Amino acid sequence: MRPSWAAGMPRAVRVRHLAPAAGSALLDCGASGRRAPGIDLNALIQPYLGATVVGLGVLLLIVLVALIVQSRRVARLDARLRRITQGDGGRSLEGVLEAHLERVQEVSREVDALTARAAVLEADSRRAFSRIGLVRFNPFEDTGGNQSFALALLDSREDGFVISSLHNRSATRFYAKAMSAGKPEGALSDEETKAVDQARSDTLGRRALAERVGEDRAANDH
Repeated sequence: MRPSWAAGMPRAVRVRHLAPAAGSALLDCGASGRRAPGIDLNALIQPYLGATVVGLGVLLLIVLVALIVQSRRVARLDARLRRITQGDGGRSLEGVLEAHLERVQEVSREVDALTARAAVLEADSRRAFSRIGLVRFNPFEDTGGNQSFALALLDSREDGFVISSLHNRSATRFYAKAMSAGKPEGALSDEETKAVDQARSDTLGRRALAERVGEDRAANDH
C-alpha cells in the first residue's frame, strides 16, 4: 500500500527519499552492537580481599620483628661504644679516635727518631772495641804471680790492638801491635795469640776482663 503523503510523487523520487531512512536505521543497529558491557570491580576484588588483608598483616608483623631486632643491635652497639669511651672524660667516639690518632702519629715520630739514633749508634759501635781478650802469665821465674799480661782489643771488623806487658823485679815493659782485619802487623807470642782468640770469641774475652777486674778489686781491698 502507498502512503497518503506519497500519492502525488513519482515512484523514483519516493524510493530515493526512503533509502536514507533505512540506511540510518542500519547504522544505528551497528553502533548499538559495538558497545562493550561494563566491568564490576567489586566483583573482581571481593574473592582476593581476605588473602590481601592476611598478606599485609604478615608483612607488617615481619617489619615489626625486624625493627625490634635492629633496635636491640643498636642498643648493644651503643653499650660497646660507651665501654670504649669510658675513662676518657666522657668524650665522644670521634674525640677518642682523634686522640688515638694523635698518639699513634706521635709514637711514629718517636720511632723514626729512635731508628735514626740506633743507626748512628750502630755505625759508631762497629768502630768500638767490643771484643776483648785478656791472658795473664808469668814469663820470669824470679817473680811471683801472673803480673804480666796480653790484652787484645778488637772491633767488629777485627781492627784494633794487642798490648803486652812484661813485668819483672826491676822494670815493667809494654808492647803494642796493631791488628787490621784480624791480621797482626807482626808475629804474636803464644799469650798474645790466646788473647786474640778470646777477643774473637767475645764471650771469653769479656769473662776474662771481668775476672781481671775482680782480682784487681780484691787486691786493692787487701
